[in-house]
Amino acid sequence: MNAVPDPRLWNEDLAPVSPEQRTWTWANVAALWVGMAVCITTYTLAAGLIEQGMNWWQATLTILLGNLIVLVPMTLNAHPGTKYGIPFPVLLRAPFGTFGSNIPALMRGLVACGWFGIQTWVGGAAIYATAAVLLGFDAAAAEPLPWLGISAGEFLCFMIFWTANVWFILRGMESIKWLESLAAPFLLLVGVGLVAWAWKAADGFGPIFSQPARFASAAEFWPVFGAGLTAMIGYWATLSLNIPDFSRFARSQRDQILGQSLGLPATMTFYSFIGIVVTSATVVIFGEPVWDPVQVIARFGIPWLSAVALVTLAVATLSTNIAANVVSPANDFAALAPRLVSFRTGGLITAVLGILIRPWKLYQDPSGYIFTWLIGYSGLLGPIAGIMIADYFLWRRTRLDVAGLYRQDGPYRYSGGFSLVGFGCLALAVLPNVPGFLATIEAVPAGTFPAWLVAGYHYAWFVGFALGLTLYSLLRPIFPDR
Repeated sequence: MNAVPDPRLWNEDLAPVSPEQRTWTWANVAALWVGMAVCITTYTLAAGLIEQGMNWWQATLTILLGNLIVLVPMTLNAHPGTKYGIPFPVLLRAPFGTFGSNIPALMRGLVACGWFGIQTWVGGAAIYATAAVLLGFDAAAAEPLPWLGISAGEFLCFMIFWTANVWFILRGMESIKWLESLAAPFLLLVGVGLVAWAWKAADGFGPIFSQPARFASAAEFWPVFGAGLTAMIGYWATLSLNIPDFSRFARSQRDQILGQSLGLPATMTFYSFIGIVVTSATVVIFGEPVWDPVQVIARFGIPWLSAVALVTLAVATLSTNIAANVVSPANDFAALAPRLVSFRTGGLITAVLGILIRPWKLYQDPSGYIFTWLIGYSGLLGPIAGIMIADYFLWRRTRLDVAGLYRQDGPYRYSGGFSLVGFGCLALAVLPNVPGFLATIEAVPAGTFPAWLVAGYHYAWFVGFALGLTLYSLLRPIFPDR
């Protein structure tokens, strides 16, 4: 950068990555995605579709299609990170303004805090189940503390896993690269082991794949498919925004595109398929679908094997949590006050908020996990993704004034640091999804909104993304907002 950056908009963690620091190859990027995708929540996402009534091939197809779709905004939004070396909250200054960018960044950051808490909860649950297997106590018999909603033992294991996450936060970005590269191959082998157990315990794949869908008609299937597809995209709608936080370390556009294309759809589909196979097998083995892999592994009947598998799941969750749910909010919080908040400080803020949201409440029901959590926030983040792509590719033709992104009086100041066009498009793109969300959480009486408007909520990300991209493409040329 030629101009002196404004200290209110710049610190070392938000500064562009220099060319010599861009060392991530396509293999590093692919390993990052393997490490993030192979985790308990990926497994439960697929299992949740089975629980909602899909059979194995319907669930697999839904997951594959969703991840192929989300790969498009993922690689597009990664482009400016690799080209200019800038992180997500800095890139947002182009469409939303130097100070206005903090609002969508904070929206993304708070969702990440929720995810951090969820992943920490499931990792702690794996540790708790491991202790139950090794020490021989009944994990289900624990009495929840009335003011907390979980038992003292569960909260202790939650905090142990939380502490492990904080250790990596304090170590910084290079520890994330190391953790993902180390964990990825091992975790895939464990997934194969789970499939082998399901095959043996269910007497082959025949009984597993013969489990029928529970839809009486196509009219029952399509709403679940639409919601499931949106949830698949919503699962990575967060990363499709802040992927520049990682792609700015890639050596080239080829490395980020190839690494993501090889790492994301295949790994998500493969590990989700494991969840589908094992959950379908539990119907044959236990007489009911068990969608939580921690509960499945605890029923193995071989203590040492259960313990090894549960510890592995905890490691998988740790690698996902650090990469997917710490990097973005750490940078987002740092962008709010660069002089006061560093990457590590932002990560610690994320960790504390992850406790305060009581994540076990978000995760306790697979239906709420998909329909309320995943689809709900996708209706907020889809419009941001559409606006980012429209601004960078259609309006600016991939040209950014990098120095201007760090100056209060630069070309991205707009109206006092806020882009009226950017926020107007964001509000209009979010609005159609609000009625469906309110109806889903039962905040309004049934029938308050037209049925077609509520049904559109099942496609919240698609609706928001399309509106954000279209409105911004139309309005920005008319109102340059300078």
